[in-house]
Amino acid sequence: MLEFLAEGTTVEALSMEAVASRAGVGKATVYRRWPHKEALLLDALSTLKQPLPVPPGLSVRSDLVTLMEQSWDARDSRAGRILPCLIPELQRLGPLRTQFITLIDARRDVIRDVLRRGIVTGELRSDIDVELALLLLSGPMFLTLIGNAPNVEPEGLAERVVDSVLRGIAT
Repeated sequence: MLEFLAEGTTVEALSMEAVASRAGVGKATVYRRWPHKEALLLDALSTLKQPLPVPPGLSVRSDLVTLMEQSWDARDSRAGRILPCLIPELQRLGPLRTQFITLIDARRDVIRDVLRRGIVTGELRSDIDVELALLLLSGPMFLTLIGNAPNVEPEGLAERVVDSVLRGIAT
């Protein structure tokens, strides 16, 4: 299923019949394990993203740049190619959206920890809104990743985003 999405097939256009055909099995075999497409998709997506590695803790800036670069580097991965196909599904309430948010939130926790550490070490102002700072950091990377920022130069994007946000929240 993930290969179809990585090739650009939308979730809506994807069928259990196509999945069975590509796997070289009958439809009944697929339906024995997954009662419907959403169940198969949920299982497939659970294998997609791993938590971000904890950065070395040298400085808030260097850790954030490292994390943003890792996110940016994912654009050429299978997960990066699948993400645009999931956008319409993420706007609907349901288990797919919930699972995606859970997967992404685990990755965002690493960034939250860097921001909170920055408050403790005095690198960041004590009054910052961690969730808003997280959105300010991840938003440009996400929009560029899904191809919705065609006029943004990708070279050095992670550093430019981090430096722009830090100008507003650093001490």
